[in-house]
Amino acid sequence: MNPRILIIDDDPAIRRFLAMTLAFAGYMSDTAGSGKEGLAREADIPYDLILLDMGLPDMNGVAFLRRFREYRTIPVIIVSAIHHEADKVAALDAGADDYITKPFSTDELIARIRANLRRVPPTESTSSIITAGEMTMDIPGRTLTIGGKFIKLTPKEFKLLHIFMQQQGKALTHSWLLKEIWGIGYQHETHYLRVFINRLRQKIEIDSARPKWIKTESGIGYRFQG
Repeated sequence: MNPRILIIDDDPAIRRFLAMTLAFAGYMSDTAGSGKEGLAREADIPYDLILLDMGLPDMNGVAFLRRFREYRTIPVIIVSAIHHEADKVAALDAGADDYITKPFSTDELIARIRANLRRVPPTESTSSIITAGEMTMDIPGRTLTIGGKFIKLTPKEFKLLHIFMQQQGKALTHSWLLKEIWGIGYQHETHYLRVFINRLRQKIEIDSARPKWIKTESGIGYRFQG
């Protein structure tokens, strides 16, 4: 079955344009004109991805994400005319997986949707379980436990941590990580990586300010210490 996408935007013309673009690319979609309507629709239908505008009439995109991420982990792409880096960081920090600014090409939009729907991380082995100390990642089950406690991760967080656990002890550069997680064209979006590393640390570290697992390699990138 083709992925089903929810479009949340208060502009009817944009909703129609996005729905037509998705249909042409082979995706099914539904639309909502407000944050509350979007949350209600998503509660009834198991969507695979959400396209979310930042400027909704009843709540902004950050407020929507904070409520949504309390119980759902599907990919969310912000589609917005707001292009300031601070707004992008705020959206990513609240739980967005990607951010595309208007105007944009339909090819770019579909490429980003495809990239965010690729839930299975690249692997270097056939092992379905990866361990590091008291941390255990179940690849088929897409679960992470630390000391037996379940840690909820979004698809992007899971993919990033999976790569780290595969490359334990190695210094991984910013540009390499960005390419592996988001694809070609993201090598300079260092704020994406900074936000997701911070989110991961808050979930897996006892003290995110003094991390045990994900170490910063100044001027290079990050290293995962198993």
